[in-house]
Amino acid sequence: MVITADRPEIAGSTDLLTRARAGESSAFCQLAAEHEGRLLQQAGGLTRDQSAAEDLVSETLVEAWRSLARFNGACRFSTWLFSILLHRHQKALRRARSRPIPLAALPSAEADERRQAQEYLHAASPSPAEEAMRNEAADRLRQAVQALPQKHQQVILLRFFEDASLPEIAALLECSVGTVKSRLHYALEKLRESQQGVNLSELWRDT
Repeated sequence: MVITADRPEIAGSTDLLTRARAGESSAFCQLAAEHEGRLLQQAGGLTRDQSAAEDLVSETLVEAWRSLARFNGACRFSTWLFSILLHRHQKALRRARSRPIPLAALPSAEADERRQAQEYLHAASPSPAEEAMRNEAADRLRQAVQALPQKHQQVILLRFFEDASLPEIAALLECSVGTVKSRLHYALEKLRESQQGVNLSELWRDT
């Protein structure tokens, strides 16, 4: 049974989606353009690297076009796109963990200091010290999320990053709403224990 999302796409996007599913590539290009900015923001929050984020979005859109026939309207199209992006990101992380890191790839202290100086120069507010504290807190929270089992990472990221509803998450993960609630409760408890109440919104603060 197809579940109807409680926040449907706007009419124009729905028309583009219908045409894209019929095989019209130009319609999909227009649809992709509508969502690319949001996907880049989401990918940036996950990768913390502009180049990697752009690559991730490109891979996501290519996969979305190839698998468009599998989109059945059980969630918003934007949520479906994010689920693809998230899957590809987690897959890339697993590959990266299995590869040794060459010493030449490690950043030098000088390069790190130069990067930090550039960030400070381009920051309007808060002060560099405040920004550093916020970055540290956000990084700790990201690490805590990444330490969760994948099925718990998924519900956290879909719920707080994409703002997906519980039925949407259940449809994407092919499980019951009760299972989603259980995983979400477990994940939040683990994050509260490790982060001592740090606000989850810090996870995806714009950089």
